[in-house]
Amino acid sequence: MTGMDSSTAPLTSTIVAVAVTGAGTGIGRATARAFAAGGAHVLAVGRRAEPLHETAAGHDRITPLAADITDDDGPELIVRTALERYGRLDVLVNNAGIVRGGALGTLTPELIAPQIATNLIAPVLLTQAALPSLEASGGVIVNVSTSVGQRAWPGNSVYAATKTALELLTRSWAVELAPRGVRVVAVAPGAIATPIGEHQGLTPERLAALRDWQLAHTPLGRIGRPEEVAWAITQLAAPSASFVTGVVLPVDGGAVVA
Repeated sequence: MTGMDSSTAPLTSTIVAVAVTGAGTGIGRATARAFAAGGAHVLAVGRRAEPLHETAAGHDRITPLAADITDDDGPELIVRTALERYGRLDVLVNNAGIVRGGALGTLTPELIAPQIATNLIAPVLLTQAALPSLEASGGVIVNVSTSVGQRAWPGNSVYAATKTALELLTRSWAVELAPRGVRVVAVAPGAIATPIGEHQGLTPERLAALRDWQLAHTPLGRIGRPEEVAWAITQLAAPSASFVTGVVLPVDGGAVVA
């Protein structure tokens, strides 16, 4: 596919090109597919090629890109690839995140550093690399946080802290970038049916206990679906939401307000 002429492409009337990190599974996969179903071209970014190809299977508007967002050249590679393929970038979804649980007293640099690198530093550097393109298109940055970051999460304080920091970045960037025509929003998912627990290395018993705890703290009484979070992301990024910026929208079945 050849690059599109950004000088003739519409700026704010439609979403042409989207980049989604952590697009190999869960919320990232659902988000990539939702944007593609809406007519956008999507660069699906993740560390592992095989899940990305599964995300793209049957969706010819999705392009997989195996890249590590924590690599020194990761942000530049992602932005360059989007521009080479699509000629522009309208939406950046900072979805990639990792969890390394541990109670205070058991935390080590090996547990802390990867979470800060992936969940906080990488979105900052990727957004910074994408900013000129987003400014040119009147684009949108969507950060994916967690609703638990607004409460206590014993045993996962570092992960929750990185996501809470991402919410502060959302509000700060919204004010900072508004004069440049770029909106910044966030979604804060609650208990969602994704493989993040398996990726964390939880045993089936611990995963079941976590789900029980989540259900007990979710007023709607069920686990959410990745597609429900993807819906919120696409709606906040849509041109019809052009007066919305700086918001952090919980998608958590009422957990934050319970």
